[in-house]
Amino acid sequence: MVKALQTMIDNMPEKTGKSLSEWTSILKTKTFAKHSEGVNFLKKEHGVTHGFANTIVTLSKEENNTPADLVELQYKGKENLLPIYDAILNTVTTFGDDVTITPKKTTVSIIRKKQFALLKPATKTRIDLGLKIKDKPTTDRLEDSGPFGSMCTHRVQLTDTSQVNEELVSWLKGAYEQAL
Repeated sequence: MVKALQTMIDNMPEKTGKSLSEWTSILKTKTFAKHSEGVNFLKKEHGVTHGFANTIVTLSKEENNTPADLVELQYKGKENLLPIYDAILNTVTTFGDDVTITPKKTTVSIIRKKQFALLKPATKTRIDLGLKIKDKPTTDRLEDSGPFGSMCTHRVQLTDTSQVNEELVSWLKGAYEQAL
C-alpha cells in the first residue's frame, strides 16, 4: 500500500498538473466541513479524478507541515547530512527552471516533468540518492535501486559532500534529461 501511495504521489504532477504540496497549498485556502467536500471541490473546480482528489485531501489533512518543516523533520538528528542535501539541490537547480523540489514526509522528490531523483536520509551518516536513468548499467557506486524499488532505477549512497562530484553530476544531468 505504501508503494502504491508513493507512486500516486510521484505521478501527481503529471496526472493532475500539480504536486501534492501545490494541491495542499490550494486546499489550505479553503474550509471544508467534510472530507467529501474537499474531494468534490478538486473534482469539479480542477478536474482531478476521484482517486487523486481523495488522496490529496487525505494527505493534506495529515500533513500540515511546510516543505521546510518536512526537510527539517527528515534531518532532525542528522543535521550533519544537510551539506550533502544542499549540494545536490544547488546542482540540480542549475539544470533549468523546470526543476521542482518536493519534500515529503521521508523523502524529497526532484522532478522535471517526471521525478528523476529522490533524496532520503537513510541513516545518521548517509543519504541515499535515487536516480531514474534508463539503460544505464550499475557499477560499484551507481548501484541497483535497492530500497527505492521501482521509483528509481539506481541508488548512490552519499556520506560526504566530496561525493557530489563530476561523476554524480553527470548521472543527475542524465536523469534530468530523460525526465521529459
